[in-house]
Amino acid sequence: MSRRASVPPRWFVTTAWRMHRALYRASGGRSGLWTPSEKRPWGTLRLTTTGRRTGRERAAILGYLPDGEDVAVLAMNGWGEGEPAWWLNLRATPAATMHLPGRVPQPVLARAAEAEERDRLWARWRTVEPNLDDYAALRSTPTAVVVLTPAPSSRRPRIGPR
Repeated sequence: MSRRASVPPRWFVTTAWRMHRALYRASGGRSGLWTPSEKRPWGTLRLTTTGRRTGRERAAILGYLPDGEDVAVLAMNGWGEGEPAWWLNLRATPAATMHLPGRVPQPVLARAAEAEERDRLWARWRTVEPNLDDYAALRSTPTAVVVLTPAPSSRRPRIGPR
């Protein structure tokens, strides 16, 4: 018997996000981010964008999957309605800074995956979360798969399988 996807109340989701960011700040960045492992094939990163209205730096902690030298994240807004602010910021200014655990922050360029690339990355995320399609159906708009690519001057060795 399949269970319908449900998400916690919005207040709970936003409180969890605040607590996660507070843990990251309080630990000086030593806690709150992790790399993918055999047991957990996804990691977390800190993404710093430029606010589309304020022009100030804005940071978000996001789950990611490595994809060669790129990483793939979902613009899911906690499966709530609307686009997450970090994705709106990237659509206005695609240049950002990606902080992966244990690595030097690096400049990246963001773009939405399209066509076969989106399908491939969505399928990879589905292996992490089998109910991904059910969660996405809770939103009235499609969930963007965002690819973060190291900026040309900062290319490094691959960070995972493609």
